[in-house]
Amino acid sequence: MSNQTYEMSVRVQPQDVDGLNHVNNIVYLRWVQDVAIAHWRAIAPPEDQAELIWVVHRHEIDYLSPAFPNDELILHTRVGDAVGLRFERLTEILRAGDCKVLAKARTLWVPADPKSGRPKRVSAAVRDLFSAGQPDV
Repeated sequence: MSNQTYEMSVRVQPQDVDGLNHVNNIVYLRWVQDVAIAHWRAIAPPEDQAELIWVVHRHEIDYLSPAFPNDELILHTRVGDAVGLRFERLTEILRAGDCKVLAKARTLWVPADPKSGRPKRVSAAVRDLFSAGQPDV
């Protein structure tokens, strides 16, 4: 079971900023996806990476405070429960300077076959790595 937090850093780039001079909402979603993919690539065995892709089923995001140009951010993600083919992932985006949480996200991911794009059951090993222990039902 892998319930440890995976972390990566990003710096707000000029193209991330909208007309209100803060990070656009869609950029937060990109970062949620980027840190999830980085986590998958960091701990999943290569054979599993070759046999599975992950597709977003649902995003929920709470925007708590804005990020601004040149802010250094920390992206934290961890796995949650897995029920059937839905795998929960929880992400926080923090400003590095003061560790203030800027956004929180809950995403449900579905594993899929990379050739057909259809949902695919995962091995017990993948389920152990990417769930907090909820039984497969």
